[in-house]
Amino acid sequence: MNINIPFNKPFLTGKETQYISQAAQSGKISGDGMFTKKCHRFFEERYGFKRCLLTTSCTDALELAALLIDIQPGDEVIIPSYTFVSTANAFALRGATIVFADSTEFNPNVDAASIESLITPKTKAIVPVHYAGIACDMNTIMAIADKYSLWVVEDAAQAIDSFYFGKPLGSIGHFAAFSFHETKNIISGEGGMLVVNDERFIKQAEIIREKGTNRSAFFRGEVDKYGWVSLGSSFLPSEIISAFLYAQLEHLDEIQTRRKYLWNRYWDGLYETLSIKGIKFPNLSEGTTNNAHMFYIVCGSLVQRTQLLKALKEAGIWAVFHYLSLHKSVYFQPKYSGNELAWSDYYSDRLVRLPLFYELKEDEQDYIISIIKKVL
Repeated sequence: MNINIPFNKPFLTGKETQYISQAAQSGKISGDGMFTKKCHRFFEERYGFKRCLLTTSCTDALELAALLIDIQPGDEVIIPSYTFVSTANAFALRGATIVFADSTEFNPNVDAASIESLITPKTKAIVPVHYAGIACDMNTIMAIADKYSLWVVEDAAQAIDSFYFGKPLGSIGHFAAFSFHETKNIISGEGGMLVVNDERFIKQAEIIREKGTNRSAFFRGEVDKYGWVSLGSSFLPSEIISAFLYAQLEHLDEIQTRRKYLWNRYWDGLYETLSIKGIKFPNLSEGTTNNAHMFYIVCGSLVQRTQLLKALKEAGIWAVFHYLSLHKSVYFQPKYSGNELAWSDYYSDRLVRLPLFYELKEDEQDYIISIIKKVL
């Protein structure tokens, strides 16, 4: 039997091409048309975000946040080392010095208790990453930010429809960035969104996103002409992307229900057997929820993980490991002079992400579980 279970398979709800056709026929396929506005309204009404602005990627949303808080050369920004490179790139591009923090013993999220010791007079922002859609310790992070007058930009790339003590992730920091990359729960191929929770930045966010012009205000009738009023760039997605995204948003609850069902089947099939063998599983601390973005396990060693990935691949199953610690990357290691980040390295060596997508079949999942049990 030729088995090929991918790590990810984009799910189509059925209306994507219909809405793309509507967008194309509307005569408005550049940014901020009908479907972009529908997406903005969806997020603002469902989650109470003050202002949402679709972007071409989560990376762009992070870069827009860096521009809004006026990151300058020499400013320091604290981020976890265990994250995707975009989290660091967005601020490094503005000349910031990246200060890496370690993960926790319990999950790959940033160790909030370690952040205060990293703060200097040059620190300007903290960028917590909600890994696997599970919230960081935002109460501690926001308290530190308030104490030292720092900006907080939530990297919520993986965190759509996840909560922290009842608050939607992305609504807690001053800003948040979401991803709609094809590997996420809700997708548009590429795509992202900036959330602006501090009302002081809403107008400036619109200006920077629109190439430094007050074009958005013009189309709302707030000014009689528009022009170049600030430095900016082009972060708007086309209506084609927004139309695809809106078709996904209409089925958010259905998609989430299916993903959570499959996530729970992994847990039920693996936890009791493997936890006594020293294998670790996703850890939800008090007040956090699971949005079923990913199911991962943490092996006992790099050797064990390598063996597991090899066995899964030979069985036709495409599982993957995740981030390499950024402070040990080819680019950054020569620049790094901080402390050892043992837990970040721990997850870099041991974490395995299992296939999880809407159309994963139960018998396929049972097969994956059986291979993992056989190896571990």
